[in-house]
Amino acid sequence: MNMEQLEYVVEAAKTGSLSKAAQRYYVSLSAVSQAISILEAELGLVIFTRSRGKGATPTPEGKVIISKAQEILSKVEELRAEATAYSSIVSGELRIATIPGPMHLLIHDVSTFKKEFPKVKIQLFEKGPHEILQGLDQNQLDIGLLVLSEDVIGQDSQLLFQRMFEGKLVVGVSKYSPLALEKKISPEQLAAQTLILYEDDQIRAHIQRLEANYGQFDILFTSNNVQAIQNAVLSGIGVTVGLDYSFSKHVSTGSQDIVAIELDLPDEKPIYYGWAMRRGKQSSPIAKKFIQRLDLG
Repeated sequence: MNMEQLEYVVEAAKTGSLSKAAQRYYVSLSAVSQAISILEAELGLVIFTRSRGKGATPTPEGKVIISKAQEILSKVEELRAEATAYSSIVSGELRIATIPGPMHLLIHDVSTFKKEFPKVKIQLFEKGPHEILQGLDQNQLDIGLLVLSEDVIGQDSQLLFQRMFEGKLVVGVSKYSPLALEKKISPEQLAAQTLILYEDDQIRAHIQRLEANYGQFDILFTSNNVQAIQNAVLSGIGVTVGLDYSFSKHVSTGSQDIVAIELDLPDEKPIYYGWAMRRGKQSSPIAKKFIQRLDLG
């Protein structure tokens, strides 16, 4: 059995004629007839009933074989398309931007992708959410990874956003702080603390909503310098607020110096971290392949 036999069988079934199948593949009628006869002998059944007046008519068992042959040819086409996609992304450029906190979550995917496609030049940036969306709009970025709420996702019809996981607000405190023993921290408890905040639109919006209900918070400083924020928290002069996955490489319960404690906000809407692209913009094969890696991860 070979691919030519399957192609002849499918084409003959489609046209109802061995002659037309021969014309389609630029071979002689005898070549098509002989190939199908050999296949029938190999399978031990008759695929077509042949007559001068009616052409080639599939037998009941032949219809089953033809259907299977179509499936095989379809899979072969998929295989060829996949191979073409791989060959088209052996080189090129991939520009990815993520909000600062979860950068560590990308390292494994970027590393394995780079090993698989070493000639692809990958540029990885840390940017704010607005900068990421702007970069996507202006074709300066291929993929953005950021945090969005349900409200924002619903408002932008041109934004293609795939959720990777849901985040929740936590408070980062020194392990020597009395708060480190708490299971959860209430907004009232947070309002009594000095805050050191990361410069982030989502964090700022959360704090503003809390201030509307619990009064103005004592914010010592806001910065995009992660190390400065960590040092301030470790020194005990304040606490910080962020999303749980932003702490995962620095924070856990136990021996770590900073402890992440859930902020008790029962009415808080879900916040999602995921990848974003712009609808209507042609995505490169490289970007599509990397997105597949993220979705599988």
